[in-house]
Amino acid sequence: MDFMNSVLIVGSSGREHAILKALLRSDRPLCMFAYPGNPGLERDGCMLVDKPIENWQDLADWATENQIDLTIVGPEVPLAEGIVDAFKKEGLNIFGPSKDAAQIESSKAFAKDLMKKYSIPTAAYEVFEKKADALAYINEKGAPIVIKVSGLAAGKGAIVCDTMDEALAALDEIFDKKSFGKAGEQVVIEEKMVGEEASIFAVTDGKKYRILPAAQDHKAIGDNDTGPNTGGMGAYAPAPIIDSVMMKRIEDEIVLPTLKAMDKEKCTFRGVLFCGVMITKEGPKVIEFNCRFGDPETQAILPIISCDWYELFMSCAKGRLADVKFDMTAKYGVAVILASKGYPGVYEKGKVITGLDDAEHARSNLDIYHSGTVLNKKDQFVTSGGRVLAVSAWADTLSDAIGLAYEGVVEINFEGKQFRRDIGAKGLRALNRKK
Repeated sequence: MDFMNSVLIVGSSGREHAILKALLRSDRPLCMFAYPGNPGLERDGCMLVDKPIENWQDLADWATENQIDLTIVGPEVPLAEGIVDAFKKEGLNIFGPSKDAAQIESSKAFAKDLMKKYSIPTAAYEVFEKKADALAYINEKGAPIVIKVSGLAAGKGAIVCDTMDEALAALDEIFDKKSFGKAGEQVVIEEKMVGEEASIFAVTDGKKYRILPAAQDHKAIGDNDTGPNTGGMGAYAPAPIIDSVMMKRIEDEIVLPTLKAMDKEKCTFRGVLFCGVMITKEGPKVIEFNCRFGDPETQAILPIISCDWYELFMSCAKGRLADVKFDMTAKYGVAVILASKGYPGVYEKGKVITGLDDAEHARSNLDIYHSGTVLNKKDQFVTSGGRVLAVSAWADTLSDAIGLAYEGVVEINFEGKQFRRDIGAKGLRALNRKK
């Protein structure tokens, strides 16, 4: 029998489920654990950590006791809280940035100041801690303008204000109503950039890096980007807007300078550097950085790449990125999010989900990733979150991948199911323009 490596995945969403399935697709024998995990990960052979965990040191102690070879961190909050530092102190291998390096996401003020210092292209901005100062700046600049809370806000901390009334309302939410809590103690106000967005992921050991296929996320709840922003309602990859010439510019003007800048600031970045970019008339500019894989982009990207993900993550964690062989399983991947009625506002839980097995088992190139699900007393999957499931499909054409994903979407049902019907449509339009 081959030696079996043990892996702990930290997180409980569709992103972590996609990481699990990507790891399991390699030929390497793996023993998988998750904290806190979800029933979808458990159903796919992942054991959930059964010890009470009160802090990241507790989890590091559990990983030491259970001889975990590699830990992979999905969400931003553990990274911002220093999980990597706690694990490294115990001599454990962990994939993700240190607390200092995670500031690139946990503090938008830190990220913007870094970009200014090292001439990395981004929107003009100022940082404020008092409402009166922010108000004076907005009155001077006028609308449209973008107001962002500096701290972590689950992907919902950027408010695009097309009118002065919207800008004033945003300041009220942040400073007076304290809707974002501590995340809103510092506010970044910046010019509104015009262009199309893309998500770029660089897997890095701090110096060497591997850029994954570019993705495009769909933030708004409604078709044609209407309604309030969410954590993301779907994604597809690769995004045709990022051709080889544009990707080279992003690499030369954003990815490489950022990694070098972080190194110079003694915050060497290891893990996944997520660059949210806007393709403007002047070229690519950074909207924001994240210190981890995106959700739902991960659910669209990972299934189309065939590689030994364990070797890739482990070599980054050890600071020596290996020359891992990459093959494309398919040319395009699409992920459609199924959400609860009312999301991103108030939503009900406990709705029974049907059709999961029919949707997934009928097709070899379709995955279902669990995000907001739990098992009820009858061992049925029921809804427990705003974003419930991701239906991901992959194929050799974008239109085929979209079609397959929506076949799965139709087969899965729960009361109040909502989803966007135009995931990938921007990509199809871009491909048609190129014909």
